[in-house]
Amino acid sequence: MVSNNVSHGKERCLWCDGCGTLVLGKKCACGGMPREFEINSPGDIRPCMGEGIDLILGMFERTFGTCEPLRNKMIFLNKVPGEDRTDEIVAHGNVLAILRFDLSSNDYVLEIRQAGAELFDTYAKKNIVTFGSMSGHLKGKSIPGTNVREIIGEFSVGESVILRKGEKVGAGIALGNSSELREMEKAVKIRDLDNRKNIPISPDSDRDTFVRCNKEHLKNIEGNAVSDIRSFIKGKKQPITASFSGGKDSLAALGVAMKAAKDIDLLYINTGLEFPETVEYVHGFAERNGLKLHTAKADDAFKENVDMFGPPAKDFRWCCKVCKLGPITDMISNEYPNGTITVEGNRMLESFARSKIGFVTKNPFVPNQTNLNPVRMWSAAEIWGYIWMKGLEYNPLYERDFERIGCYLCPSCLASEWKNTERIHPELHKDWADYLYNYAEERGLPKEFVDMGFWRWKVLPPKMIRLAEDMDLRTTPTKAKGPSLKMLKGASSCAAGGYSVEAIVTVPRARDFSAVEDALRTIGDVRYSSEFEIALVKTRIGTAKLFGGGQVSIISKTLDGSKELFERSVKALLRSQMCTSCGICEKKCARHAISIKDGLHIDKDRCNSCGMCESSCMVAHYYDKII
Repeated sequence: MVSNNVSHGKERCLWCDGCGTLVLGKKCACGGMPREFEINSPGDIRPCMGEGIDLILGMFERTFGTCEPLRNKMIFLNKVPGEDRTDEIVAHGNVLAILRFDLSSNDYVLEIRQAGAELFDTYAKKNIVTFGSMSGHLKGKSIPGTNVREIIGEFSVGESVILRKGEKVGAGIALGNSSELREMEKAVKIRDLDNRKNIPISPDSDRDTFVRCNKEHLKNIEGNAVSDIRSFIKGKKQPITASFSGGKDSLAALGVAMKAAKDIDLLYINTGLEFPETVEYVHGFAERNGLKLHTAKADDAFKENVDMFGPPAKDFRWCCKVCKLGPITDMISNEYPNGTITVEGNRMLESFARSKIGFVTKNPFVPNQTNLNPVRMWSAAEIWGYIWMKGLEYNPLYERDFERIGCYLCPSCLASEWKNTERIHPELHKDWADYLYNYAEERGLPKEFVDMGFWRWKVLPPKMIRLAEDMDLRTTPTKAKGPSLKMLKGASSCAAGGYSVEAIVTVPRARDFSAVEDALRTIGDVRYSSEFEIALVKTRIGTAKLFGGGQVSIISKTLDGSKELFERSVKALLRSQMCTSCGICEKKCARHAISIKDGLHIDKDRCNSCGMCESSCMVAHYYDKII
């Protein structure tokens, strides 16, 4: 069970010392009294699996010369904030250490914690420092080299060490190499130091132990999810489908759905960027379980658009609309014209954006689909416990230390996952890395812009800005490439009255400039001169002029009106030249005023300039990046 302790940013969990595993409900099946322990928020704890276990054991072996206390034990991981992969390592009912992927060294670092230091103290063969002649509260202080009494093993600056002082044991960080500690003014930083608490040692355990101890809880949450689905679909005539991505969450949701309803079809989106294992798994799963699989294919949509938009980013995932939303919208429209009820594996703990997701949701861009989220409140540990309990076949990539399964080049993946991709699919890794290096070179950006993962944001978050500053790394292009905006005159008053805005917008031409005439019809009445490449649009709030050379001029009676009209005009310009023909806006338009054929076309007699198509357009959102 995971419960919130907001005041301290902690989550409370339960551990059975008799069985040696995490307890998901209020009690363990063995009848013993579970012990409470804390992990950091948000607390989406998950079991460590396959090559992930090998990684953890290898890191302890590398750091302390042994992994003996963890052999044949259940190990869990809890993701916490960090520059890249940062996991709390949980075993024996305690947070033993932090596993962190260091971007600068492109390697993993193990940071021991108090419980881990105590547990490994009698087993460790290296990275041990004994000191004395210090008293009082020592946490956070540094040990002078003259106070170091004994050093066991060779280690380097920055490595974790186990500290010993009399009857106390703790965790520290070496501030220098082991060979030079005694000469240093500050040799080791003390992270924790305390009397031994006699940590309960768990017996050997595995995933079967985990399932056995939590079976009652897992059956209860399954029953609740099944009941929710059955209550919603009762009396409804739309076919029941399940979104099946090849990931663990959609698999668990499918397991629940198959118990709640019959004749469920699977919906799979092949983005063209899938891991080969995922494609093979999805098709094989459907065949082996006698399920009908509907595949929406993006084909080469990513390759056809990446030069125009640049690499997708965490804050500009144009790829999702082009490679996912567009194909699935078409498929549902064609194969389920009367609508479908789709069971999905969305979970609250996956991201902040999904933290308040309800049981029933609707994607505004897919009007004839209703989504049910039966596992929305489950933790990752509950997902895996359910999968193992039901004996569901899962994607083999999870055994290869992938936490999430998706597009292999997704900007949301971590540098550690990208390194993992290089390990198992060097050809896929090289193909995308070569593109990124070329992209950076064309814009005058250093190689580290790619190596350190700065390409994964359009606007860097504070943690990456700090990293760039620490490395004295330039992250702003020195050569212009792609769409850009230069403001000549911000919204300001005109001598003739009202307010005006003037700017130059540079957009790579994918079509004749006349395409802007169609796009501007979503704003107001348009007049266009092909001879001079000038488009004039009149609206209730003002007038806009767009020129083939990129000039945009706005006049409005109000300040807010000038800003609104400028934004909508530039978005129309972007849509006219950068339309990917994904068709989402066409499906979204209730008046059927939009058609897509080599770009955007508007029926002026049907369009009422409501602007809804702008909200559904990925290209229009590019405005937020260039502004």
